[in-house]
Amino acid sequence: MRRAELGDLAAFVEVANALSFRAAAERLRVTPSALSHTIRQVEERHGVRLLNRTTRKVSLTDAGERLLGRLRPALDEITGAVRELDERRERPFGRLAILSVHSAVAAVITPVWARYLTAYPDVQLDLTVDSTPHDIVDEGLDAAVGLVDWATADMVAVRVTGPRRGVFVASPSYLARRGVPRAPDDLARHSCIRLRGQGGSFSEWLTERKGQRGSLSPTGQVVVNDAAVAMQAAVDGLGIVLGAEALAEPWLRSGQLTRVLEAWAPAFEGLYLYYPRQRQVSAALRALIDLIRQPA
Repeated sequence: MRRAELGDLAAFVEVANALSFRAAAERLRVTPSALSHTIRQVEERHGVRLLNRTTRKVSLTDAGERLLGRLRPALDEITGAVRELDERRERPFGRLAILSVHSAVAAVITPVWARYLTAYPDVQLDLTVDSTPHDIVDEGLDAAVGLVDWATADMVAVRVTGPRRGVFVASPSYLARRGVPRAPDDLARHSCIRLRGQGGSFSEWLTERKGQRGSLSPTGQVVVNDAAVAMQAAVDGLGIVLGAEALAEPWLRSGQLTRVLEAWAPAFEGLYLYYPRQRQVSAALRALIDLIRQPA
């Protein structure tokens, strides 16, 4: 059946329900004469009269009654299916695939995920944690949370945190063994756990005190490419690490890590959630963004 024929049958149902061309025309937003012409075409196409028309009223023929009885439940089913589709478009549901750096998991995802999944039980959160950017389009991901330079020109980037506090941390056992650094220059005599970035480059360590910023190139026995692994190395007594406070917080609370050089701890750039510009934002992703950006 062609699409136009289905539309003509839906028009017949409107007239049959209202038993009035004028009332049906108002619902369909067409003129009564155009609607009358449509019904006449249906009758001529099938060679049977469906409606009795007089100047004062409209009534169904026997054939019209039988056709209405078959069409009404079918159109109700179609209408219900379309309504459900619209509701799903507005209601978060389905798989939401997010890529996140480790520090963003602690700072952005875990503070809201219980509330999010409770509010939207039809959503399945699929979280990939990695320290390197991915091609989120090729990998079928909905969005990523990381540094703004992860986002390419064809992405929409939404800030989800302000500047993040950094911390220098080490385990109590390491500090008991090697001493507590009192100034950034003291780090030259310590084992620093270094973070390797993309392309094998090493990140310099920033310091900040009373508005004055500095940097240094740490040295040490341990090199990793993941901030969470660097924290674990510090917990295991392998050295001092500079990282995001949100990532270190669980170990600081448990006493497995201790802050050092607090007066020189820098601020890090804020985190962004980004997604493809050309892709329609799903209700599930929009709800997550809204929840993340709500004041704590």
